[in-house]
Amino acid sequence: MLLFTPGPTPVPEFVRQAMATPTLHHRTPEFEAIFKEARERLLSLLGMDECVMVASSGTGAMQACMINLCEKKALTINAGKFGERFGKIADAMGTEKIELCYEWDTPATVADVEKVLHENKDIDAIFIQVCESAGGLRHPVEAIAKRAKEINPQIMIIADGITAVGVEKIDVSHIDALVTGSQKALMLPPGLAMIGLSNKAVEKIGKGKDYYFNLAIEIKNQQKNTTAWTAATTLIIGLNAIFDEIDKEGIDALYEVTAKRAKATQAALEAIGFAMYPKIPALCMSTVLDEDAEAIRKLLKTKYGVNIAGGQDHLKGKIFRINQMGLIPVYESAWVVNAIELALDELGRRAFDGAANRMFNETYFKA
Repeated sequence: MLLFTPGPTPVPEFVRQAMATPTLHHRTPEFEAIFKEARERLLSLLGMDECVMVASSGTGAMQACMINLCEKKALTINAGKFGERFGKIADAMGTEKIELCYEWDTPATVADVEKVLHENKDIDAIFIQVCESAGGLRHPVEAIAKRAKEINPQIMIIADGITAVGVEKIDVSHIDALVTGSQKALMLPPGLAMIGLSNKAVEKIGKGKDYYFNLAIEIKNQQKNTTAWTAATTLIIGLNAIFDEIDKEGIDALYEVTAKRAKATQAALEAIGFAMYPKIPALCMSTVLDEDAEAIRKLLKTKYGVNIAGGQDHLKGKIFRINQMGLIPVYESAWVVNAIELALDELGRRAFDGAANRMFNETYFKA
């Protein structure tokens, strides 16, 4: 079965082998050397001044940013399940918030954010997704962050990059916290969250808050190549194995082939009659709105050996989402669009003529 859901992504065999080595105690020089290597490589990937690794899901890192970087009022951007989650975290913590809501296919705008900031001068942190994976949407995070900093240089910009880090190069010039997780483009099992931080964010954290999610304590420890609490040792070993593989061609090469694969998939789907759901599609996944979404997903899984994702809430049964994150062999992506065209034939929608595969190959290899 080919796993093409947008997380968890498949864990490559070389990563499984690396994580199958004997367990190391995390308070040893041996593991500190492994942690140091992973930390330095993570800093390079994120392009930030500082970073921390936390044994939690990505949601834990989202909450850690809310705890440590918002003191007065939050602006949360809600264009899907994960933007909604930032708002729910604020509510659970009793943090005052303003929420900008959009349809799940619609990105936030600089003008909307600008208006809210002018009307609410006590907002000291903005929480937004780089890619909102509920609908496969890309927000203009960089432009929003730049304008917000022009209005208030002290405001914190927290970007959920869980489905963006490792997919595309993100301009972090005006971003203070960039969140990611192990189970997406880094192709590890779930359980390791990572946060890149600006120097301004580190200053604002100060002595930190909370107990487990006290980022000040983590920064102090991780600068010494250890962790405040028990480290996710096997996942960090696996992270180094992923970096080893990425380094063979370089991160820019990974960005390039990911973009080519996403564009080829979109072209193939459009060639057989589909339209992309989001107004600005993210590179991390290809999302289609279609009345036969569930029937197509079922045929792919039961007959053609492909598992893709559906939708949630009001989009349940109405969309399907194809993963583009990670080290995906191009022939697997070509088979996915071919299988979708075969499913359309079985559903009586269009006769199979190989158009999807042909367009995929022409776009990927000849563009």
